[in-house]
Amino acid sequence: MFMVSLIVNMSEGGRVGPMSWLLENQLFRSFLIFSIFRAIYGAGIVIITYFLATSDEAPIWVSVVFLLSSMVISRVIFRAIKKRWPRLA
Repeated sequence: MFMVSLIVNMSEGGRVGPMSWLLENQLFRSFLIFSIFRAIYGAGIVIITYFLATSDEAPIWVSVVFLLSSMVISRVIFRAIKKRWPRLA
């Protein structure tokens, strides 16, 4: 049986295991943080869009414009987060 071991010398204060290796990977951490951000932001967008779409006063194009603008706004917000905390993502 072939087994890959990710053992780090504990006397040097290193972490052990594939999960810690993944969390130290810059690409994976950026993907994880962006996914969490999109999940939270997306839930809010879905709720607001639902109320816009079911409103009798607002035409349907308002919901479409809101969704399109939210895609751009989310990228701007995420860039600001990355500038504010560069080591985070």
